[in-house]
Amino acid sequence: MGLITLILTACGKSADPSEFDFTLPFENSNGTQTSTYKEVIDFYEDLAEAYQTVAIYEMRETDSGHPLHLVTFNTDRSFESEFGSDRDKLVVLVNNGIHPGESDGIDASMLLMRDLADGTLTPPEDVIIAVIPVYNIGGALNRNSHSRTNQNGPEEYGFRGNARNFDLNRDFIKADSRNARAFAHLFHTVKPDIFIDNHVSNGADYQYVLTHLFTQHNKLGGDVGQFLHQELMPALEDSLAKADWSITPYVNVFNRTPETGFSQFMDYPRYSTGYTTLFNTFGMMVETHMLKPYKQRVEGTYELMRSMLDIASETQDSLRSLRIQARDRYQAGDWYPVSWAIDSTRTRKLDFKGYEAAYIQSDLTGQQRLKYDRDQPFSRPVTYYDHYKATDSVQIPQYYAIPAGYWNVVELLRLNRIRVRFLDSDTTVNAQVYRIADYQTRSRAYEGHYPHYGTKVETSTEQIQLKRGDYLVNTDQSGIRYILETLEPEAPDSFFNWNMFDAILQQKEGFSPYVWEDLAAQFLADNPEIKTEFEAKKASDERFASNWYAQLDWIHKRSPYYEKSHLRYPIVRVGSEVLTGEE
Repeated sequence: MGLITLILTACGKSADPSEFDFTLPFENSNGTQTSTYKEVIDFYEDLAEAYQTVAIYEMRETDSGHPLHLVTFNTDRSFESEFGSDRDKLVVLVNNGIHPGESDGIDASMLLMRDLADGTLTPPEDVIIAVIPVYNIGGALNRNSHSRTNQNGPEEYGFRGNARNFDLNRDFIKADSRNARAFAHLFHTVKPDIFIDNHVSNGADYQYVLTHLFTQHNKLGGDVGQFLHQELMPALEDSLAKADWSITPYVNVFNRTPETGFSQFMDYPRYSTGYTTLFNTFGMMVETHMLKPYKQRVEGTYELMRSMLDIASETQDSLRSLRIQARDRYQAGDWYPVSWAIDSTRTRKLDFKGYEAAYIQSDLTGQQRLKYDRDQPFSRPVTYYDHYKATDSVQIPQYYAIPAGYWNVVELLRLNRIRVRFLDSDTTVNAQVYRIADYQTRSRAYEGHYPHYGTKVETSTEQIQLKRGDYLVNTDQSGIRYILETLEPEAPDSFFNWNMFDAILQQKEGFSPYVWEDLAAQFLADNPEIKTEFEAKKASDERFASNWYAQLDWIHKRSPYYEKSHLRYPIVRVGSEVLTGEE
């Protein structure tokens, strides 16, 4: 779909603002109600009709059957300044309603865009504000008053699951939903410099209305990670403190109290900010506190976004240059970290504002329960673990070669603007081949999958014949991190770990024992070194020695009869050979 066809409302003012009432249900209810999905879209369509600085676009369809919308505020409106490759403005993209019960950002963004349009706020002329009004449309249409058990308002709200009951903030890398695919198209069209995803927290109780969850800075890495951690985050905290909105990092604890210390959340690519930062976008989530009144939460979200717009304008030169530099940070031959763990040697102290708590006997269960006392607020140092260290890395190849049959993988790569070529002739190359040596699988369903974890591979170098029509991915492109995070099996959110290659885990051909018995004996006779290994294993492994089928299977797996595709990862890593083809 071309960009031109996305325009829903023309970039021109066709009505007088006085013809519209832009007062929100949030305001009419004194901060106790949130707009319905229809009210949200009607509001933005009217705003775009009344103000030339505002435009609304229909993007691709979601699982609900409704299109994803994009609303932009741009003081210098033109098609080129919005989406052109040579634009000279910074773009801040705001996502709302990924969990529609967490509706704070939906209302706060409507207020922000209205106030920018009518001049209540002085707009930054060098920043384009792009807003997804409601990402999870199916969940927003599934309105209720009870599914957010722990939340203090609004009176009615949407449901966490989308039209197919996916939690969309677990779907960005696997993209099972049309929502995630529509988001990828939107994201790569807008190409934002900063991404904000508005949420409401759960977990502990404390004094703050606002918490922030920036993408993990070590994982983002390099100068961009350092700038995020040492410049962007402190600037936001300072700006909000001056406006009397204290904020703390997201309180990552459940069923215990925060004062014992807590760690920064690791946002893997399944999450929105983990996905967006694969393309060197500065990402953060807003997490308002579920127990604070809805009015305060919306006002706090509004103030945070307003502050971030000012910071974006003030730091745009640094932001832009750092993002450009980051595109060349990883190249073929470099090592790329795929696994992370908390670095407990590097911590800092937060001056944390919490509430005293105790474990008391429950009148309901008779067991111990956690009880916070809001009449006893405190401010004290709390240890915060905000550094991670790489625990495993892979060396980046020049190419990944993907067999023609794995069109589903190529489809996702292309959706994310990864250049993929067809090989135009059969070619023999030296390649690194992975065999899945070990993996574990969740025993309970998780977001439509039974994902793998703890995956380990064995590597060998072989001569491989690539066939005409196979796919070739050169890692020398701006989406290199997306390529590595999806195609390296050991990466936590790899396509392998999301079950896209499970067919290789099942052995397709076997043996009839009464037939194989004689062939196996002959095979051992012809291969004395394997026979020696077999006899040694029987002598040292009592269970193996007493299991006739395990013995036959052991021999079969070392014979030419054993299928090569079993546990063999089909995507191979290729060096710097000259390989020809076309996209």
